[in-house]
Amino acid sequence: MPEVSTEAMQHFLDRFAATLAPDEHAVMVLDQAGWHGARALRIPDNVTPLPLPPYSPELNPVERVWLYLKERYLSHRLLDDYTAIVEAACRAWNRLTAEVGRITSLCSYPWIEEVKT
Repeated sequence: MPEVSTEAMQHFLDRFAATLAPDEHAVMVLDQAGWHGARALRIPDNVTPLPLPPYSPELNPVERVWLYLKERYLSHRLLDDYTAIVEAACRAWNRLTAEVGRITSLCSYPWIEEVKT
């Protein structure tokens, strides 16, 4: 889906909820993007959204992934069109995932290790 919106979030929630077993319940940690907490969303019964506090990059490890991608592969570029943007993003993502252990190193915070044990 090439857009972010309440409609796209609803579609994602519905599809995600459908992957859970009947006896499973998921807590979904979300940042403060407007479409994550839109009043029009119908949250499935087997999903509980848990919003992060405003501006809390230390609680949202993926922020470091986006920063890494922007700094190394995506900044200071002028791309011709939507297709070029998608291709550049895909190339950047593929280069990142080819770096063994990079995502782990970017997303590992000491508090995560304490919480998961």
